[in-house]
Amino acid sequence: LDIMRACTDGTLADVPVVFSDGAAACVIVASGGYPQAYPKGKEITITPEAGDEIYVAGAKLDEGRLVTSGGRVLGVGATAPTLEEALAKAYERVKGVSFEGMHFRHDIGARALAALK
Repeated sequence: LDIMRACTDGTLADVPVVFSDGAAACVIVASGGYPQAYPKGKEITITPEAGDEIYVAGAKLDEGRLVTSGGRVLGVGATAPTLEEALAKAYERVKGVSFEGMHFRHDIGARALAALK
């Protein structure tokens, strides 16, 4: 959170960078129809099961409700000791996100794992 705040207020140079071992993965949740035409304004529900690594992209607040406003709506992230574990955790966390027409891909992460073997 401190890093995100520093990015927005221009003080990133003052935040220490800390690296960790392990892997990170992020599953992109998209609107139905993307990359062609897709509906907007679909209400997004996020439960605690989604974790705390949610990155908002094509979404906005509309009268206090979080709704879709783009094709790539959210990124659901996870970290773990290995990429395989991080991907599994991210896909599990996606179950905590829902909106009408939501979809995401499984093949991109699988290709990354295959490339490591």
